[in-house]
Amino acid sequence: MNTWVEHLNRRVLYRYATRLSGGHAEPFYRAPQGTEPAEVQYTLDYERSALHELGHWCIAGTARRKLDDYGYWYEPDGRTDEQQRLFYEVEIRPQAIEKHFCTALGIHFEVSADNLANFSGNGIDAFSARVHGQYLNYRSAGFPQRATEIYECLQRWHRAQADRSAA
Repeated sequence: MNTWVEHLNRRVLYRYATRLSGGHAEPFYRAPQGTEPAEVQYTLDYERSALHELGHWCIAGTARRKLDDYGYWYEPDGRTDEQQRLFYEVEIRPQAIEKHFCTALGIHFEVSADNLANFSGNGIDAFSARVHGQYLNYRSAGFPQRATEIYECLQRWHRAQADRSAA
């Protein structure tokens, strides 16, 4: 996995003074500090965590990207049904972009409720449908610019890997 991460860092993210970094206990966005670039941190070496965090980065505006974790609230695992409903609302767009990135790399996508300690399943089907609907909307109306750049980079990397395997 490090290969596509490094490829993405070299080809796209450096232009935004941002670096994708794995090996962390929890995902986190560290805003740029002085001359240090921003860092999109993902959990351990999980590809889906990396792609998900990139989805958040792609929709965060300039002001949000100047704040650690984009200045968002985050209710940890163990959310109530109401907290989970609010979580679903803010996760539709990032997960639709994550799905797009998964297609570029040929990775299976499923929505994430991110609430294992208190997951009742309430609303997951509706959430999944809304993520898919947003994905289709992005496909017809266009993805955010940074998401398009990342998708194209990932797709080129994936095709090159497939070509090498076939040779």
